[in-house]
Amino acid sequence: MTRHLLDINDLDAHDLASIMDLAEDDYPPHVLTGRGVALLFQKPSARTRSSSELAVFQLGGHPVSIRGDEVGIDSRETAEDVARTLAQYHAAIGARVLDHRILERMAAVSSSPVINLLSDRGHPLQAVADLLTLRAHWDGKLAGHRLAFVGDGNNVARSLTLACALAGVNLSLAAPPGHELDRATIDAAKMFGGALTQARSPEEAVEGAEAVYTDVWVSMGQEAESVQRQHAFLPYQVNARLMSRAAPGAVFLHCLPARRGEEVTDEVIGSRTSLVWAQAANRLRAMRAVLLWMFA
Repeated sequence: MTRHLLDINDLDAHDLASIMDLAEDDYPPHVLTGRGVALLFQKPSARTRSSSELAVFQLGGHPVSIRGDEVGIDSRETAEDVARTLAQYHAAIGARVLDHRILERMAAVSSSPVINLLSDRGHPLQAVADLLTLRAHWDGKLAGHRLAFVGDGNNVARSLTLACALAGVNLSLAAPPGHELDRATIDAAKMFGGALTQARSPEEAVEGAEAVYTDVWVSMGQEAESVQRQHAFLPYQVNARLMSRAAPGAVFLHCLPARRGEEVTDEVIGSRTSLVWAQAANRLRAMRAVLLWMFA
């Protein structure tokens, strides 16, 4: 059976733990020797393309990056036909797409594993990198620790919530009215046994947290909502005042790119307790580990 990774809920707790353990291998086996991996990008990428290409290379394979306009999904040919074609050449297909349903359609027909490199619904590789970062900081243990996510209940928040539930991390979330996490994700996290709290304010969410996470207020494709979002999210900025409510020594996380002075201040993202660069580095380990889990 083909193993796809469209979001964290394609895994169980054992799968997630296995992937994180595989990520610790600095000298992984060359499971992709002589094989290609297609990396399709409908949306611009910096960390995702660099980490994905290098991960494939480090496993002995050949990454082939493809722009969205080169295949023209659903204009030049259907998502299904793109997947069928790429599967003739490549051991796996990674795709960064505008609409999550494209990934589902590709996975439904592809004989090669499909990996979500980011969609409007989820960002599973980021969630794996986040947990790797926290596990290293918390001396190899995740269960029982407390993380606060302040900001939009977006794709990053969704995957992070599911990953925390599987790993036993206690998560508190705070978002402006109308921007909360969706009900289906909350229900899935609770089904996984996750300890999830929806706070009434950013201060409540952060109180006593060992780590504080945020993301941009306006993602790609939401530019028309920029003014409304700026106004709604302003009280949710992660600054020194908000961080002071967290536990002593609490660390800061952000998936990047960050809009300094908006969702986070320079003082916080540039502090000694900021782990954003470790997170970025772990994107490589996350992609490499997912490929190892699929092919080792």
